[in-house]
Amino acid sequence: MGKHYDTLTSELEAWLAQQKVFFVSTAPLSADGHLNCSPKGSDTFRVLGGREVAYLDFTGSGIETVAHIQENSRIVIMFCAFSGAPRIVRLHGKGRVIYPNTGDFERLKALFPHSVSTRAIIGVTLTRISDSCGWGVPLYDFAGSRDALEKWANQKGAEGLSEYRVAQNRTSIDGLPGCQKV
Repeated sequence: MGKHYDTLTSELEAWLAQQKVFFVSTAPLSADGHLNCSPKGSDTFRVLGGREVAYLDFTGSGIETVAHIQENSRIVIMFCAFSGAPRIVRLHGKGRVIYPNTGDFERLKALFPHSVSTRAIIGVTLTRISDSCGWGVPLYDFAGSRDALEKWANQKGAEGLSEYRVAQNRTSIDGLPGCQKV
């Protein structure tokens, strides 16, 4: 049976840290807009406090999560166990996009490994923390992290990434504003 938590416990924080992948889902306000679900991995997620988390947002071909958060702040982050005991944890909350050279970016960036592909940090104030059984989630073995994004970003360099963001990350697929800082 699933449980609700008032805060991220030390046990939950440890479990989250062991997971190799998580999923981020957002939606625009428009009923005609596209829902978004993005897989995330590597060492990109941090618990900042009992009801605060953050993760690195890397440069990519889309900007849906950022656009949706800027429009309405709604976000859910889901972790599920692909090894060990079955479990799913969902973190619902209000997100904010923290761009380089703004707000808490430098302080938060220091909590993560350096990545040239970092576009922003997504901070989330949690409004609901819950878990469920995860009995239907299959078992998988972790083979390793991919290095294609870092190789691509390093090849582009800071200027090339900025140009890419201007060209690819200015608006979402529904036309919502995307990157505000490139």
